[in-house]
Amino acid sequence: MPTVEELETDPHPALASIRPIGWIESLNAWFVTGRALALQVLRDPETFTVDDPRFSTAQVVGPSMLSLDGSRHKSHRDPFESPFGLAETRRRFTRSVQQTVDELMTALQDGPQRRADLRTTLAGPLSVGVVALSLGLPPASASTVLDWYTAISSSVSGISAGRPATADGAAAFAELHKHVASGIDSSDSLLAAAAHAGLGIDEVVANAAVLMFGGIETTEGMITNALWHLLTHRDQLNLVLADPSLLPNAMEESLRLEPAAAVVDRYATRDIDLAGATIRRGDMVTVSLAGAGRDPEMFEAPDEFDVRRPNARRHLAFASGPHICLGMHLTRLETLTAVEAVLRLPGLRLAPDSPAPRGLVFRKPSALRVTWDG
Repeated sequence: MPTVEELETDPHPALASIRPIGWIESLNAWFVTGRALALQVLRDPETFTVDDPRFSTAQVVGPSMLSLDGSRHKSHRDPFESPFGLAETRRRFTRSVQQTVDELMTALQDGPQRRADLRTTLAGPLSVGVVALSLGLPPASASTVLDWYTAISSSVSGISAGRPATADGAAAFAELHKHVASGIDSSDSLLAAAAHAGLGIDEVVANAAVLMFGGIETTEGMITNALWHLLTHRDQLNLVLADPSLLPNAMEESLRLEPAAAVVDRYATRDIDLAGATIRRGDMVTVSLAGAGRDPEMFEAPDEFDVRRPNARRHLAFASGPHICLGMHLTRLETLTAVEAVLRLPGLRLAPDSPAPRGLVFRKPSALRVTWDG
């Protein structure tokens, strides 16, 4: 059975060995790694719920749309739903995303050296700025928000690996709470609209935290993973450079291979048989979005990065069912805009010391060090 360290570094062989479902002792959980079975679990919240005291994010930020089901989930999610639809996302954010990317790329290229860590100079600041804009958060520096986010993310990831919530995570959430609460009175913010829809301050803050948390993590991971895949597969990068219309599919193919959020947890509400596995009421059932993306029953040569794969978009990187990612259209917009801009750098290449994606819950490179020609 795989160790937590193995699952953090390269989980894919272990996930394949137990497909479609298997027990992972080191995490005390069933792992669903088959795509069809993953859809069954994600679309049945009555049997596989998020509403459990063990749910990692709720332990750090409190109850939110991410950790509730049924009518309570609906009341938390509804105020945030329509602003993140596809048409509204494009209308509200296309210009500001492009402007932010242009500013970050200009700053990056104006430096004296032709090298950078694109996670800290582009992906991170872009995701922080856009999520703050989307929610109507009061102004705060990108570095401050990233510090809060990093502490909260580390605490959530630690809980998933069996470690206790951290004091740093609690302190960061307390700071975030004060910051978000101070902006609730803004008449035109999404946070104010949620408060006017009937959510209390703690509920608004918890949902702002998970949207912020998801918006930063998903976008930063999508951008860095997509660029890492392209820069480590020169033949595929050349295809995209020769035919830029392949870039959206290349982004989906990267999501399939390494979703930024690799797993989502559920808890069985009753005894049930899943593909021959006997699940008991109360068992943790972790859906491996990473495992589902490499299911050979859906994807031919599933471990290969193929920017022309015809069904790449059938991944489950944004989950499915009532908890499907609220901001998936926005994070796709940000990723496509950022990657398009980066690929215009002449002679772009990955630095030899740039690390591969890793992580148990959230998978991405800790840095994306690149160089380019002057």
